Amino acid sequence: MKIVIIGGGPAGMMCASICSQNPQNEVVLLDSNEKLGKKLYITGKGRCNLTNLVPPQEFLQNVVTNPKFLYSCIYAFTSQDTRNYFDSLGLKTIVERGNRVFPSSQKASDVTKAFVSALTTNNVKINLNCQVKSINKQNDGSFKLVTKSGPITCDALVIATGGSSYKSTGSTGDGYTFCKSFGHNIVSPKPSLVPILLKKYDGKLAGLSLKNVTACIRAKDKTISEFGEMLFTHNGVSGPIVLTLSALANKMDLKSSVFSIDLKPSLSIEQLDNRLLRDFEEGKTKQLKNYLKTLMPTSLVQEFLIKLKTDENTRLCDITKPQRESIICLLKDFSYDILSLDNIDYAIVTSGGVDVREVNPKNMMSKLVPNLFIVGELLDVDAYTGGFNIQIALSTGYAAGLYLRDAQQNGE
Repeated sequence: MKIVIIGGGPAGMMCASICSQNPQNEVVLLDSNEKLGKKLYITGKGRCNLTNLVPPQEFLQNVVTNPKFLYSCIYAFTSQDTRNYFDSLGLKTIVERGNRVFPSSQKASDVTKAFVSALTTNNVKINLNCQVKSINKQNDGSFKLVTKSGPITCDALVIATGGSSYKSTGSTGDGYTFCKSFGHNIVSPKPSLVPILLKKYDGKLAGLSLKNVTACIRAKDKTISEFGEMLFTHNGVSGPIVLTLSALANKMDLKSSVFSIDLKPSLSIEQLDNRLLRDFEEGKTKQLKNYLKTLMPTSLVQEFLIKLKTDENTRLCDITKPQRESIICLLKDFSYDILSLDNIDYAIVTSGGVDVREVNPKNMMSKLVPNLFIVGELLDVDAYTGGFNIQIALSTGYAAGLYLRDAQQNGE
């Protein structure tokens, strides 16, 4: 059987490495870039967060979109299986905070090298700088691909082109076009794990990191919140809890929505009031601007005072009860109106894609077109940050690869 796989990311490389274990298969891997795994090089800040080492049930709880669809493939190729697989290729891994798995070398390039070694051993033909222009299903059931290098025909086709994020890595969205041409419905692609842009924000807080805060998004239809660490950027907010919120916010109506930070989530309003009363009594002559430095990072004080609309030189003993209540309110609800999620090109992953109701969850074969397989980010599945999305790519690629490896011996 001749198998062509379009896309040399983690899903495509995993699929190729598995289906090529059958020597009767002729496997061709196409990629439009000058090297395989280009997006892997920028994941985990260049270290490549391969997976998250949690049990499958817990893993699926971190999947935002269509977790039920992934049940079979995540159980068939787990996070531990990923570690074992790379260990078999000679790539050692380590587990860090939050069960995140990285190569021991801390180099994303070593992940691609391990894959390429497996592909070379199994005689996979790798065609780089190969742009696919169109695909057609022939009368005999085969596929004909038109590329810049010439036509290619195959018995089975795997589309693993990724989503629409980070277009510079080759994720141009052409996979949606290919799948749509075969009759597949495409759930509108949206950014996920992406910064949030704010209205009436001048960027003066850019670079400020806040830890142990609770951030929430209040919209018309619902409110969502996360506790942890976040970061101000030149045009909005980012960081772990913001990226997590964005994975849910892309399904919300963000018109007239608000991004709010609870700077003191461990203290109730009553507890804060008691603390301020005590502090104001002990430091009567202290100026408000200097006192606020004991409650928050110094670089946040000026912005806080602007929102508070109170003279920074006001002595603590002169602060009225309404002013004290305003301070407490702002500590618990330091907010900005939301402009939008950032552009999809800056998203770590794409939410949306091929409607999973049209794909067999056990082997990733299209229910509309025999021997057409759709894997990875191209599917309408996405998860939180922390290695979950790469594992989804690996598990879906494995599912298709395993089916194609064993298809002939099963009489298919």
